[in-house]
Amino acid sequence: MTSPLVYARLKSAPVAVVATLSMLLAGAGVASATQPAQATATQPAASQARAAASAPLTNLSHLNFLLDTVPLNAVDGHTTYQIGEHPAAQAPWTYANKNADGSYTRVGGGSKDPATGYWSQGAFNADDIARTAVVYLRHWQQTGDASSRTRAFDVLRELTYLQTTSGPNAGNVVLWQQADGTLTPSAKPVELPDPSDSAESYWLARTVWALGEGYAAFKSADPQFAAFLQSRMDLAVASLNKQSLAKYGKYDIADGAKVPAWLITGGADASAEAVLGLSAYSKAAPDDGAAATALSRLTEGIAAMSSGSVQQWPFGAILPSTQTRTLWHAWGGMAAAAVANASPLLHRPDLLTAAVKDSAQFTPQLLAAGGPDNAWSPAPGEAQIAYGVDSRVEGLVATAKAANAPGLLDVAAVAAGWYFGANRSGKPAYNPATGTAIDGIETDGRVNPNSGAESTIHTLLSMLTLDANPELKAKALGISSTAGTDGLKVAEAESGTITGGAVVKAASAWTGEANWSGGAYVALNAGGTLKITVPASDQARNAYPIVNQRPEAAGTTSWTSGGTFLGTTPNGGAGEQGITATPGKLFPFSLDRALPAGQDSLTAKAGSDVSIDAVLLQPQISSVSVSGSAGQSTLYISAAPGSTDRKVDMPQGFHLSQQAFDASGQPVTPGPDQNGADHSGRVTVAPGGFTWVTLVHN
Repeated sequence: MTSPLVYARLKSAPVAVVATLSMLLAGAGVASATQPAQATATQPAASQARAAASAPLTNLSHLNFLLDTVPLNAVDGHTTYQIGEHPAAQAPWTYANKNADGSYTRVGGGSKDPATGYWSQGAFNADDIARTAVVYLRHWQQTGDASSRTRAFDVLRELTYLQTTSGPNAGNVVLWQQADGTLTPSAKPVELPDPSDSAESYWLARTVWALGEGYAAFKSADPQFAAFLQSRMDLAVASLNKQSLAKYGKYDIADGAKVPAWLITGGADASAEAVLGLSAYSKAAPDDGAAATALSRLTEGIAAMSSGSVQQWPFGAILPSTQTRTLWHAWGGMAAAAVANASPLLHRPDLLTAAVKDSAQFTPQLLAAGGPDNAWSPAPGEAQIAYGVDSRVEGLVATAKAANAPGLLDVAAVAAGWYFGANRSGKPAYNPATGTAIDGIETDGRVNPNSGAESTIHTLLSMLTLDANPELKAKALGISSTAGTDGLKVAEAESGTITGGAVVKAASAWTGEANWSGGAYVALNAGGTLKITVPASDQARNAYPIVNQRPEAAGTTSWTSGGTFLGTTPNGGAGEQGITATPGKLFPFSLDRALPAGQDSLTAKAGSDVSIDAVLLQPQISSVSVSGSAGQSTLYISAAPGSTDRKVDMPQGFHLSQQAFDASGQPVTPGPDQNGADHSGRVTVAPGGFTWVTLVHN
């Protein structure tokens, strides 16, 4: 489990040996991200990859190991299905630390009191219990596995025990529980809300997710249990209707922008996980008007958090929180999947646009910038965890289906390759022989070798998705190495030459809404200049200066490169602070013109005092090259205003097989030499779209 209020990097951990998937999935070679890697795949290797793809990837062994029996004690306001006959249930331990011998030790949250045996948080938590139920439910529905049905039943009994059934907090959920069954409403360190069932929460949203998928699964298999789950869904929806959903139709102000006031805990992240459950539930219970209304309103609010465009940060991502306009994070990043699932059910194709932009425009840029980072705040550079990878994979697959956008499945294969070695560590992050998953990879490639509940759960959700989509699965299994990336990069302002200003080391990198990149910025006085040297490139790049925009009007800063005027950024004018933590916003602003090819510097001239953090540089054609048993391929991604050709080096005896997609993931109508086999080494990328290219032997 990860705190929703903390976006810290993973704790330092020694690089561990992660079990390899198999020799069949070993990576092959390294290539420049501006060209497809050298083709080395043989026909036997391709046959072996197909054979590997036919075996199930989903292995529940480690999740089963995390489960423990939990006594269900008699407590006012807490009961569950058949508690008299079965006064115990099952829940997963929160963490699992890897031992030197390769085994794991189950661990609770926080510190352990040696006298009482209690954890300062607890052994089990509702977030992981709810998502564990979803894994078993989906596995049972997908495979017919009877043991998964039994475990889903028992874990749902445990989850509903944590839901408060009476009093002013009825419908809300207690987060933590000790190994002896004692509830911990107030954990240490303090988490909000405190007590944890005193208001709506992420764990209430996830409870709705599990209840919805649980009801749909048990409706026919066990109508009596399904009716119990339905009663708890009614309780949860009634609670939401008294809290966030009571504000439906109202808007808050966040640094001058209108944001929906009715999202759960003010977030598209929490709301999305509730929507996943409400979608499943509403399909199975179409006559439940209260649930249908909640589904419609939450989905509408999530879609309203769509932000940016192809050439405007954050490039179409659905922002997770109403309280910041400059932080995107993958924790709870199921927004695209939620909207894609709900919009057809609601007959609201207009809402689907948000999922398409997040999947077809933002996610390819995320991958080209170095992979599925856990946060952009607003600059990339965070650790990568299974939660973030799974949210990309599930969002891409769901959106591809809802929008009939097959190109998104190519992007999904690249994202899923993270599990099989196409990541910063170069090692598999999942072992299908044991069902274990690493807890994350740092920016420098260091691996956290532990395998806690959250990482295990979301890895298994990805594996279930791959098992359910054989063609995608085969393509993802064929990707085991990232040969190279060429995408969004950061040029720090403090590295530049300053006239009329100074470098300021921030007291804290975190502003309350975003992070100062590198923990420092340049305070430039009116009339001062800042020249930032950057590596030259053979193509034009979009530049996004990150400026701390003040609330009041305050003039502009002009940006040039050589003799080219690129545009201006506002020093002020952010507008009313509203519900955000600090006045103003640290934001990457778009310029009118791209940095021309060959230019190696940008110069800012301040019209008034301004704080400049950095400049984001985005190739107009970004790329990510991957390799493995299926050969070598490159995804080219456009941030250009028009159709663009890129010439790539092509070995003698090979040709390019390419398929171009537009900014919505739809296939581009083939033109001469545009799609299919190409011997010229020319790759064509649609404006704002992407092209999947594979190097093939003639």
